[in-house]
Amino acid sequence: RFSAATRLKALVSTGGRNVQAACDWLFSHVDDPFLDEPLPREFVLYLRPSGPLLHQLSHFWQQSRLACGKNKAHNIFPHITLCQFFMCEDGKVEALCEALQATVNRWRGRFPSPLRLELYTSSNFIGLFVEEQVAEVLKVFAADFASEAAAKAGGGPRVGGQCSSNVRLSNVHVEPHKKQLHVTLAYHFQANHLPTLEKLAKGIDVSLGCDWLSVLYSRDIRFANHETLRVMYPYTPQNEDELELAPGDFVFMSPMEQNNTSEGWVYGTSHSTGLSGLLPENYISRADECDTWVLHGSVLSHTDFFVRLDMIPGLHSGTMHDNGKLQKKKSEGMTLFVCRHGERMDVVFGKHWLSQCFDAKGRYVRTNLNMPPSLPQRSGGYRDYDKDSPITVFGSTQARLVGEALLESNTMIDFVYSSPSLRCVQTAHNILRGLQQDGKMKIRVEPGLFEWTKWVSGTSLPAWLSSADLAAANLSVDTTYRPHIPLNKLAVSESYDTYISRSFQVTREILADCKGNNVLIVAHASSLEACTRQMQGLNPQNSKDFVQVVRKIPYLGFCACEEQGETGVWQLVDPPILPLTHGPNHSFNWRETLLQD
Repeated sequence: RFSAATRLKALVSTGGRNVQAACDWLFSHVDDPFLDEPLPREFVLYLRPSGPLLHQLSHFWQQSRLACGKNKAHNIFPHITLCQFFMCEDGKVEALCEALQATVNRWRGRFPSPLRLELYTSSNFIGLFVEEQVAEVLKVFAADFASEAAAKAGGGPRVGGQCSSNVRLSNVHVEPHKKQLHVTLAYHFQANHLPTLEKLAKGIDVSLGCDWLSVLYSRDIRFANHETLRVMYPYTPQNEDELELAPGDFVFMSPMEQNNTSEGWVYGTSHSTGLSGLLPENYISRADECDTWVLHGSVLSHTDFFVRLDMIPGLHSGTMHDNGKLQKKKSEGMTLFVCRHGERMDVVFGKHWLSQCFDAKGRYVRTNLNMPPSLPQRSGGYRDYDKDSPITVFGSTQARLVGEALLESNTMIDFVYSSPSLRCVQTAHNILRGLQQDGKMKIRVEPGLFEWTKWVSGTSLPAWLSSADLAAANLSVDTTYRPHIPLNKLAVSESYDTYISRSFQVTREILADCKGNNVLIVAHASSLEACTRQMQGLNPQNSKDFVQVVRKIPYLGFCACEEQGETGVWQLVDPPILPLTHGPNHSFNWRETLLQD
């Protein structure tokens, strides 16, 4: 039986991610000599870019690494430092997150937008500096957070807006960043790499749109000055002083502990178990410092400055009770969620539902309570619904239930993408309603997510509603989004290999655009397989087996795929929500049933 302090440590060490993650952490650290030690974690507050600017920065990261190798900037994702690393004990993490929430609420409408950035280069540093006046506003925001943190944790009354250089949070010191605010692009690089890096940096268009996320991360204080290494191959210890290795794990290595090791061997500590020992050097590779950090909160920062979702698992919403069981959960790190659309009209009411619901003048009247009260107008006429069916009322309810479950589980969704099919867009919209994000978060309609076109009847693809028409129908659609695969690139009756390649391509490009953020794709039954299988490094199934898998996926079938650190390796994991099951409900005619002779 674990102590209350140890259970709390498990919650904080996993960011309240989910029940299984915290339990797994506890049981994998059973032999960790520091398991019951009351060690604080180190926290930091950053601004992280998202959207088009993040895509350009990620491209720069990739190109600079290929051209010049890894430099110090690659150890951490693109960011602006608002507060330096500071220590916080586990019992005060909830207050820390509440402080960020309160600061955000107070800054609603005051956050500068856009953040103007200017390129700066020197012999050993390249970065994008925040324009001075805007930077001063950000520093006031950071100081306000530090003061609020002190007040929330009982460290004295908050003095809003005062830029204290060292604000006390009981035994925690939150220090706002004093130097010039900037996004580091490269530093500690070889002198001969400067021309190449400078040329790549000048290719970044800083005028592109960007939503800035205020993010709160933590790291294990014991390994702050250690090198982070990634385990590439499994290793079973041959001697008592050796460390067992599992691919995907990380190892922390201190240069000071390598003095007495044999050639070809190093001494390190496992991230997943807390155990230390010797390990073969050729079984590991260098990783980025931030690969093992824990995300505790993410807030969207712009002129309306609203909370993207609940901050962190406040321990009130992710609690381990005295019986040792965890309640509720929240996702951490980059996760891809893929969801099938809700119940569709043409399946429930048959292909002839159009003739039942539309009169000669094209006016819609529902003939069943499970039919929506109204439908969007279509420029091509109501016959376009034949290939582009809407969802039923129950389909909308299914989607809203999924959104409510995601909200209750504190699961973060940062970006939502949808197939152009109306049933998928309506499903995504209703999931956002359940998440209480409709009108705040916009759906990116991506034609590349449409199902295998071989399954479309006839000789033409559906005449989908445009993003403007969808928005006019009060669906929360991003009308400025530019698709990765435009409509004119889709072909009728494409081959299976073409469909699988298309799905893999568009998924990779979506994830690259949203690097570091959680993505929800709402598409078709086939998408759960097509958008995740190759991401896991698996070969596509043959078409026959693929069809058998697709047949088993119900409406609102939901799966989750997590990136393992920043390795580019993905793995299917348990979704953060329960499955949704329902039974058939046949049409009821009271006359035929009750009026019997």
